[in-house]
Amino acid sequence: MSNRNFAIVILAAGKGTRLKSNLAKVLHPVGGRALVEHVVRACKPLGARGMFVVVGHQAEQVGNIVLGLGAKTVLQQPQRGTGHALLVARKAIGGAKHVLVLPGDAPRIRTETLKALMRAHVESGAAATLLTAVLNDPRGYGRIIRPENDPDSGRVTAVIEQSKLQGNQDDIREVNSSVYCFSTAKLWQALASVRPNNPHHELYLTDVVEPLAAQGEKVLAQVVSDGTEIFGCNTRAELAELDRALRMQAAESLMAAGVSIQYPETVVIDPDVTSGADSTLGAGVQLLGHTRLGANCRIGAGSILTDMTIADGVTVKPYSVLSASKIAGGAQVGPFTHFREGVVVEEDARIGNFVEVKKTTVGRRVKAMHLSYLGDARIGDETNVGAGTITCNYDGVKKNATTIGRRVFIGSDTALVAPVRVGDGAYVAAGSVITENVPPDALGVARGRQTNKLGWARARRREMESKKTSPKKGASRKARRKRSR
Repeated sequence: MSNRNFAIVILAAGKGTRLKSNLAKVLHPVGGRALVEHVVRACKPLGARGMFVVVGHQAEQVGNIVLGLGAKTVLQQPQRGTGHALLVARKAIGGAKHVLVLPGDAPRIRTETLKALMRAHVESGAAATLLTAVLNDPRGYGRIIRPENDPDSGRVTAVIEQSKLQGNQDDIREVNSSVYCFSTAKLWQALASVRPNNPHHELYLTDVVEPLAAQGEKVLAQVVSDGTEIFGCNTRAELAELDRALRMQAAESLMAAGVSIQYPETVVIDPDVTSGADSTLGAGVQLLGHTRLGANCRIGAGSILTDMTIADGVTVKPYSVLSASKIAGGAQVGPFTHFREGVVVEEDARIGNFVEVKKTTVGRRVKAMHLSYLGDARIGDETNVGAGTITCNYDGVKKNATTIGRRVFIGSDTALVAPVRVGDGAYVAAGSVITENVPPDALGVARGRQTNKLGWARARRREMESKKTSPKKGASRKARRKRSR
């Protein structure tokens, strides 16, 4: 079915006061994306003639997210309810015959569910088709009122909000999802008759259902099979619960692709993460952003990887924090390694514990195993970087480069003051502060000459012992005074 007769309107103008936040509700992240981004992404494959996000509170920030996904924004200022939001969007909707309306805080809604709703709406010729769900606990949701004389007809006569329920209406378990399809001609007529008769003096979209049904228009309900799809976010607890569900969904997707996860309930997986088969994730691992894992990788417990590209057979040992970098096949990193942006680690290299690396290319089979900082550097193949080595890349004004050749040996506790080059095959003596280039195959030494003073320590010990056993001057005077008495 072509959806070119549909416009899509996503309602994202509200502040979300119940979250007690300075951030607009739809900007809050769950499952690695802002709430509104989940909804826009679910709508994008529908192929509608236009997708419009009604914005208000923090409109610019919301627009920054949705505009890049193919949506356009419509400003609702001030915000006077969901019905008013549709009136504000009327010009943008233009000549569309139908409109699909969604809240901006329903991150679990699926494209397939929306397709089925749109198809049912068109095929039935209804004036309005509501997506509904049957919940075990319907508290907080508007209830769907069916005709008493024909409850199985699929028709709806009204939507009653929780605060206005009367009698046994509180027992109704079918609830409104706030996802609708409308015939635009019928919608505009109904909205014209709605009045803001509520404490907030706002126009509510649900208020068009009853007059449409009373006029004999067909108002139908499509019941979603999985009620969790309609869940929104009004509290921090609901945000956390939705985040947990989406993270578990992402973990299950990786496991279905052949990834083993130790304690899946502890990992955090963003939606754009991918992995090859037979990789393993330890407890508490976080794979964020656009991280790509190859096959047969091992990611140790507590490691956090953001926007990383990792080839096959890589081992990341526990508690490493790696960002915006690339690791080639067979390399080993960690534990407690920190990669800032722009690191390239080539095949079979090893970067060890408490090593920080930034904008550095590490060649094949390089070893930098302990307590080092490598920044703005290029390190050639088969070089060994000793413990405590530092590339001193910042001179107070700009960053400078360090170039280390192939098969170089850098002794422990070396400071390489950039800009500086160490040639192929060179050695740098431990404890050196290298400020000048070291030629290939040379030994670079830059430290004070050692002097051994024979017997000094023995003499020092004797001196200290003598001070301990000699009587203090003050104590001798006191003793003499006592004897004179």
